[in-house]
Amino acid sequence: MKKGYFISFEGVDGSGKSTQIMCLKEYLEKKGFEVLLTREPGGTEIGEKIRRIILDPENMEMSAMTEAMLYAASRAQHVEEVIKPAIESGKVVICDRFVDSSIAYQGFGRGLGECVEIINRYAAGECMPDVTFLLKVKPVISGDRIRNRKLDRIEQETSEFHQAVYNGYEKLENDFPDRIIAVDAARSIDEICSDIINHVSKLIGQKKGEMTDYAF
Repeated sequence: MKKGYFISFEGVDGSGKSTQIMCLKEYLEKKGFEVLLTREPGGTEIGEKIRRIILDPENMEMSAMTEAMLYAASRAQHVEEVIKPAIESGKVVICDRFVDSSIAYQGFGRGLGECVEIINRYAAGECMPDVTFLLKVKPVISGDRIRNRKLDRIEQETSEFHQAVYNGYEKLENDFPDRIIAVDAARSIDEICSDIINHVSKLIGQKKGEMTDYAF
């Protein structure tokens, strides 16, 4: 029987995932939960090596299918080595991206379609998040947020690509309403964080018995 919880964060690049992940981690730790932060691609020594290959701007010639396979390979190692053991030991795992990213970026952005979902059924197995927070912000806004930083290979893609990714996320939101919670990420950091923590407190509040709704 699963003892812990698995929470993932999704969204286009520049949606503010990193900030909200840290906000949730700090809150849960104050409430007595043991929290593991991880990310995709990456999360393991093997996964981090794959991450460098995927995101390196020098690898612009990488084919869409190669990209999808590399993400899935990183995920398979991540699930087996890190995520499943952490959940089984009772930890709350918070992951920056998971399967939904592959479906949005490779399935929709690259136009690979349903084969991405099929590949990741093998990569992730039955290990899926209890809840996924989709930080929604239009690509034109998120693009402005990351404009002044060094962009990786995916971030350097066209506006049409990032719009297709955003559309993919909206499709996933509609397809999995019981798992995916859309959050308006165009608001203030405090407002977004409050919404996320209120949702999480309802999900796992009974575990500690003392969690209450969060407010700034």
